[in-house]
Amino acid sequence: MMTPDLQMSVLCDDVRQERSGKFILIGLFDVIGMPQFPAIFQRVCIVNRWCSGQGQFMEKTRIIGPDNGVVIAEGQGIRVQLNDSESTVTNVEFFMNLKFDKEGVYWIEVLIDGDLKLRYPLRVNRVTVSSPPQGGPQLA
Repeated sequence: MMTPDLQMSVLCDDVRQERSGKFILIGLFDVIGMPQFPAIFQRVCIVNRWCSGQGQFMEKTRIIGPDNGVVIAEGQGIRVQLNDSESTVTNVEFFMNLKFDKEGVYWIEVLIDGDLKLRYPLRVNRVTVSSPPQGGPQLA
């Protein structure tokens, strides 16, 4: 058994898979803007790609709050099966209705068999939402 490398981990809005097997990632991001807190963000998709390993493993992805301790979301665990060192596995996981209690830097953690492989920031910021202009275009 050879522990795999995490080739990539990406946050995005959605993922599609073509008939050929290629993945299309839609709306890559590293910042979420919310007008007020606490806030609910409808959907975050995390795409992880494993390579250069051999054997069966368990992937776990989680989102940690800005206090570096509270897990605000955790995936169910996804099996990673690599038959040889040239194999790759791409896992897609959706996190729905994420609650962000406050703005700050949240952390995405990707683990394999309980060992942390990657940790990267997700900034959640307060944004000002402008009001639509009063009235509208004047028609003659």
